[in-house]
Amino acid sequence: MYPDADDSPGAGDVASCPPDETAAAPDEPAAAVDWARLPEPVRTRLAEVAATAVGELPVADVPVPLRRLARFTPAKRAKLGATTLVAELHSSAALRTAVLAWWDAHRPGELDAGSEDPLTAAAAGVLGADPNAAELVQAAARRGEVAELRAERDAALSRVDKLTVELERLRGELAEAREQARSADQQRDVEYQQLRRRVGEQGAKLRAANDAKAAAENAVHELRRAAEQELAAALAERDRERARADQERRRAARAAAEVAAARQAAREARQADEVRLGLLLDTLGGAVSGLRRELALGGGGGPRPGDLVAGVRGAARAGAPVDDLAALDALLALPAVHLVVDGYNVSKTGYPELPLADQRTRLVGQLGALAARTGVEVTVVFDGSGVVAAPTRGSRGVRVLFSDAGVLADDVIRSLVAAEPEGRPVLVATSDRAVMESVRRRGAHALPSPVLLARLVRG
Repeated sequence: MYPDADDSPGAGDVASCPPDETAAAPDEPAAAVDWARLPEPVRTRLAEVAATAVGELPVADVPVPLRRLARFTPAKRAKLGATTLVAELHSSAALRTAVLAWWDAHRPGELDAGSEDPLTAAAAGVLGADPNAAELVQAAARRGEVAELRAERDAALSRVDKLTVELERLRGELAEAREQARSADQQRDVEYQQLRRRVGEQGAKLRAANDAKAAAENAVHELRRAAEQELAAALAERDRERARADQERRRAARAAAEVAAARQAAREARQADEVRLGLLLDTLGGAVSGLRRELALGGGGGPRPGDLVAGVRGAARAGAPVDDLAALDALLALPAVHLVVDGYNVSKTGYPELPLADQRTRLVGQLGALAARTGVEVTVVFDGSGVVAAPTRGSRGVRVLFSDAGVLADDVIRSLVAAEPEGRPVLVATSDRAVMESVRRRGAHALPSPVLLARLVRG
């Protein structure tokens, strides 16, 4: 009997133990059992039996290849030396006899060919060369196959149950989703009908306002024509009175006074009519503005056209050039002016000695100050290719745009001008003649870079 040792060799050492050359041939052929085709469960049970017995046998009864295994615990011996143990049991009838004798002496009746456990019965039959060993081995194999089939069946039934539960859950979710979709469709139809009704009502109000405006304009036209006719009659009367002035000076003076009074009355009547017309137009304008707000048409809170131009990260009359500071100041004083700046064209004209990043920072800062003083909308466009530093952030009132890869800053400037509504004053600061000509054809004012730089320096 060998005690357990801490310096137990590994599985590689056990597997490399050379078989006993003296036991290369079996001492006695086993019963009619093919050891090479033993089922794995039977081989495992034989290894467990031999592993338990080998540790208790005298050294002389233990084959040489198994003596190193005798130092292990039975469980480790069966796990690491299973192949060697079964091979020695097959080749050594003496070992089989010793193992059976030990089991009979120490665990009588446990290892018996008539055991109720098919694996134990098969192992006992193989070790004892039982004539029915082959049938016992086949019975154990069948028992193992049946157990595996039962386990597979139980696992399949469990999966079916899980899938059934999941199917019911998915069906419930699908029904709920369909019900939600039907409710959403009904709600959407109701909202659609309400919106159509509101649009119809607001359209009727708008048509009524337009009709009132047209009627007011016709009334003004009639009043002007009547005033012109009265003035023409008064002038004719004056001319006739002047023709008779030599003869009747007094009558002519009275006639002139009457004509002057008529003029004054006509002028006052015209002024009163114009005041009334102005009040009417203001009222109509307020009504139209209220309709626009109620119908959510336009608005100052949304993005401006310059924010929606494609090709960046972040109108159609020919415009006049702006060649001096006086003309520039006059345009900057107009309401809703949009100043579009060709970034590098202006910065390289003003301070070419600075690096590009510093040029961008300095120009954006000066444009921010200009926007703060004048209140104009300012958009500066830089060519995005070759930008290695972090893009310059726009200051208050200045939109900074970088063109995408493959897009020129000149094309972005043209898109910004084209996006503006007709009638809005737009200035494009650049010295590029091609850009100046193209934006002028779209109604923008061309502002040379030196003029803008002079305005920025002036403050």
